Amino acid sequence: MLDDLNELKTFRAILAGGSLSAAARRLGVTLAVVSKRLATLEERAGVRLIHRTTRALSPTEEGARLLIDVERALEAIEAGEERLASGRVEPSGTLRVSAPIAFGRRCVAPVLAQLATRHARLAVALELDDRVVDLVGEGFDVAIRIGVPADSSAMMRKLADNRRILVAAPAYLDREGRPATPEDAAGHAFLRYGRGSDPWRLRGPDGAMASLAAAARLRVDDGDAVHDWALAGLGIMLKSEVDVAQDLAAGRLARVLPGWDGGDAPILALYPSARHVPLKTRVLLDALAAHLATIMAGESRRPPAPFPATEVL
Repeated sequence: MLDDLNELKTFRAILAGGSLSAAARRLGVTLAVVSKRLATLEERAGVRLIHRTTRALSPTEEGARLLIDVERALEAIEAGEERLASGRVEPSGTLRVSAPIAFGRRCVAPVLAQLATRHARLAVALELDDRVVDLVGEGFDVAIRIGVPADSSAMMRKLADNRRILVAAPAYLDREGRPATPEDAAGHAFLRYGRGSDPWRLRGPDGAMASLAAAARLRVDDGDAVHDWALAGLGIMLKSEVDVAQDLAAGRLARVLPGWDGGDAPILALYPSARHVPLKTRVLLDALAAHLATIMAGESRRPPAPFPATEVL
């Protein structure tokens, strides 16, 4: 029967830290204790839970499934401890987050780094991937998305308003001209992310709509690369406002057709539906909202400011 909390916490710590020695440091016990707990847990389970090589550790198929259940069980216990605790409450456990690659690297990773520094009992696992993840099935606490998902049973919190806008480097616009209407833009060089080739649908003043063919001069499957091309003055790109806010404020990029945009794309946090949202999740959501508010206000690039303490609900 898998009911020893120390063994389960050790199993989680091993996979979060990537080694038995890291788990020992995190838990404040000896390496021998960690090894013994893992061996006993695998004996109880009747299967090997972790692949061990000289260079790395990884969960077996059975171990990966067990980890999801262990995380949920320990979170429920930790939530109960939070409610009973007196004095200051600290987020703890492993916070598993999914985010789009470019946005996650630029906006989510710095926030998670600061939270991990501030809260000693909090571990972080960030997966950067543009795919849509299965929150519950893959054991994620939070998935950050740009734009409203077509269908989701998850709880959602809007972290920031956001639009897709046309931008280019001032040097490009000085050289090629500044279009005044979507029709004027037709002859310009366009930079595109992904495989799509559909026209860009633009929303203008008083709800006017226009279609911009935007045949790609340069195309790439990486959001940071298309951003770099725009900064280098190679053409016009359609990008989320949050991705370019700091470049606009610093004058590295400029709006193209400022009265037009590519539609709303709010920044959302999705998390599993539950009566009790873990403190670690609430702390992250508050921190991200504060950081994004700073970015959208046009602040220059710098590490996120310290976040206010999250209210315990």
